[in-house]
Amino acid sequence: MIRKLDSTQDDFQETLDALLAFEAETDDAIESAVAKIIADVRARGDQAVLEYTNRFDRMSAAGMADFDIGQQELDAALAALPAAQRSALQTAADRIGAFHQRQKQELQGFTYTEADGTILGQRITPLDRVGIYVPGGKAAYPSSVLMNAVPAKVAGVEEIIMVVPTPDGVKNQMVLAAAAIAGVTRVIGIGGAQAVAALAHGTETIQPVDKIVGPGNAYVAAAKRRVFGTVGIDMIAGPSEILVICDGTTDPDWVAMDLFSQAEHDELAQAILLCPDAGYIAQVEASIAKLLPAMPRKAVIETSLRDRGALVKVRDMAEACAIANSIAAEHLEISAENPQQWAERIRHAGAMFLGRFSSESLGDYCCGPNHVLPTSRTARFSSPLGVYDFQKRSSVIHVSEAGAQTLGKIAAELAYGEGLQAHARSAELRLK
Repeated sequence: MIRKLDSTQDDFQETLDALLAFEAETDDAIESAVAKIIADVRARGDQAVLEYTNRFDRMSAAGMADFDIGQQELDAALAALPAAQRSALQTAADRIGAFHQRQKQELQGFTYTEADGTILGQRITPLDRVGIYVPGGKAAYPSSVLMNAVPAKVAGVEEIIMVVPTPDGVKNQMVLAAAAIAGVTRVIGIGGAQAVAALAHGTETIQPVDKIVGPGNAYVAAAKRRVFGTVGIDMIAGPSEILVICDGTTDPDWVAMDLFSQAEHDELAQAILLCPDAGYIAQVEASIAKLLPAMPRKAVIETSLRDRGALVKVRDMAEACAIANSIAAEHLEISAENPQQWAERIRHAGAMFLGRFSSESLGDYCCGPNHVLPTSRTARFSSPLGVYDFQKRSSVIHVSEAGAQTLGKIAAELAYGEGLQAHARSAELRLK
């Protein structure tokens, strides 16, 4: 059901590389359809968005106003939730907000004054308007609403526009309630490439945003790629991943279920265990066989584990950390007696979950740090979604008269060296 590897095997690295390899193949039909939709929305605005949404989501809206989901409806959805759900949403939002408030405190601008009176620094300001894409249709993700909207709110974004498809006019009440809690400015019941195009380029009724964040299907991902540059985007996410490093001291049922927690997302999700104890690996394999039949998403988990999962015997925990750095997983659990000593060796991971009680699922919902994480080894160079994604930095340069005398000569010398005489003269005109 799940392959077993051994790091001492001659072909281990080649086998691991093949297992990790994932490239989101560009589907020419999808790319062509998305290009046409984006061009049509740019040309015809609301009318194009209306037609595509009615067609793809089986709607019969007469105008764009029919897609607006007002504050009253959001508040009603929140009020109608069962008490336990409402409490869970609010507590998760509070914890996410508290974490990102601390993050914001670390992202302060600065200035310093040089001896000649020149002032240099950096100013941090929030984006004006952000678009949040929330998937609809097959599944609903109120947790994604919180994870995308709360840090934007904490960053100081004035206008947060959320788009969410509502096929057949069905609106998920927890998603709407999450939008109410998170303080989303406007919710529009549209999705797909047409929603991304509307957010990026604007229409008669939708103002263009500065950045689009949030997951979506292949059409949404293709649209985000195409509008990048006109607007910012968070990332193009690949399949979900979990990598567990275990020293063999955690209940094997716990580790098996942690592997399931990501494998159940979809057939391309990846779940890998690294452990130096062959006997423990056999116990986890037995737990997988025991627990899998009772899982509602058994078929998805089984396919994911068979095609992209692995139980890997390593020489020791140090080697496990080295392999983990090469994998650069989205979620990394270090389930060990002293997880901190091994965490010190980790350089590349979207999020680290330390200790046997830190299941990845807690991070998905309510710990506080963001669950929007880099996938497909991009944790080598990118970070979780955060307050910093909704801010920008401007350099501040206030040169004194005395400073211009020193800097002007340096700038002129370099400008003449580059053949840019106007640059040089601009600096020299300020020299005494």
